[in-house]
Amino acid sequence: MKRIGMGLVGAGLIGPQHIDAVRRLGFVDVVAVAGSSEKSAKEKAEMLGIPKAYGGFQALIDDPDVEVVHNCTPNFLHLPVNSAVIAKKKHVVSDKPLAMNASEAKQLLTAVRQAGVVHAVTFNYRGNPLVQQARAMIANGEIGQPHFIHGHYLQDWLIKETDFSWRIEPEKGGPSSAMGDIGSHWCDLVQHVSGLRIESVLADLTTVIPTRTKPKVARESFAEAGAADTGETFTVEVEDLGSVLVRFENGCKGVFSVGQVCAGHKNNLVFEIDGMGGSVRWHQERQNELWLGRRDGGNVDMAKDPGMMDESIQHYTHLPGGHQEGFATAFHNVIRDIYGVILEEGARNDIRPPAFATFEDGYRANCIVDAVLASSAAGGVWTQVQY
Repeated sequence: MKRIGMGLVGAGLIGPQHIDAVRRLGFVDVVAVAGSSEKSAKEKAEMLGIPKAYGGFQALIDDPDVEVVHNCTPNFLHLPVNSAVIAKKKHVVSDKPLAMNASEAKQLLTAVRQAGVVHAVTFNYRGNPLVQQARAMIANGEIGQPHFIHGHYLQDWLIKETDFSWRIEPEKGGPSSAMGDIGSHWCDLVQHVSGLRIESVLADLTTVIPTRTKPKVARESFAEAGAADTGETFTVEVEDLGSVLVRFENGCKGVFSVGQVCAGHKNNLVFEIDGMGGSVRWHQERQNELWLGRRDGGNVDMAKDPGMMDESIQHYTHLPGGHQEGFATAFHNVIRDIYGVILEEGARNDIRPPAFATFEDGYRANCIVDAVLASSAAGGVWTQVQY
C-alpha cells in the first residue's frame, strides 16, 4: 500500500487527536509539525515522536515529504493556512469552523474546487457508530419523514469569571463563541443524520459573563486558572449562551440551545429526530447507546453492537458488543474515510455514508452561524440562511 506523508499545523488541544487517528491507519507517516515558534514546535515534536519541527506553517507546507496538511490552528489562521495548503495543491484537513465567516469559507471552497485536492473539515461526531446507525435508519425510512428535530450542546468550561480562551476574543475566534464553536457541531450533525438542510433561523443569544479576567500568560482551552494566574479585565463581545428556532427544508421544525456556562455539563451534545413512525435520540456523553422511541411496542435503548446495526455502517465499529467505543474511535473513523478518498486520488465516492465533512459542509456551517448572529442582532427575527 502507498504510504502518505502528513504534516500537522498547530498541536494544541485537538492536534494530538489527529496524530493518534492517522497513526492507527498504518499507512500514514507523521513527518512534521509546525507551531507558533520553533521552540514550541520542537517541544511538541519530541512529545509526539515527530521527526521534523517548523516554527511557521509555510515551511511545513513547502516540505516535499508532506502530502496532506492538518490545520489545527486557532480560527483566525484557518483562512491563511488552508489557502497556503491549497496553493501548493496538497490535500487539506481543517479543524472546524472552516473559517471566521461565510465569506472566508466561500473563498476556501472555491479554491479547493479549482485545485482539485481532497478537502475535509473535522466535524468528528459524524464518525460515531451510532450516529451512523441513526442516519441509516432515517435514510431507510424507519421513523418516517422527520417533522421535529431538537436538542442542545452544553458545556461549563466558561462558567467562572476567571475562565478564558482565545475562543472568546473576536479577532482570534471570530464573531461567535458558543454558536460558532459548538453550535456548528450540532447543526452539522443533525443535517448529516436527517438529510435535511437548515433553511432559516430565529435566534436569541446572550452573554452571561460580560467581563472576564484575561490571564497574562495564555493557557489552553478547558484549563483551570491557577491561584497566581492574574490578569486584566476583558470585556466579552461574544455569546456564551443561546437558543435557536430552526426551519428545515420540507417543512421540518427544530429548536436547540447552546451554552458554555451550564454547570455540570462537560460535553453534553444531544439530538433527537422525531418522525411519524418513531424517534431517535443520541447523547454524546452516553455515546454507546441510541434511544429509539415508539408510540406502540415500547421504547428501546439500542446498545452499540455491530451484529444489531445496519450492515452498511458496521465498519464504523471496531469492537464487539459490550466493548465501549468513544471520542477517539469517532475521530479515527472520520480520518479513515478522508484517507480512503486520498488513497484513491479523490475518485472514491462509494462510502455509504461518508463520515467526513467537506469544505462544502464547512461553508454551510459558517452560513448558518452568520444567519444566527444576524437574527439575534436584529432582535430575534426569522432570517434566511444564505448559502
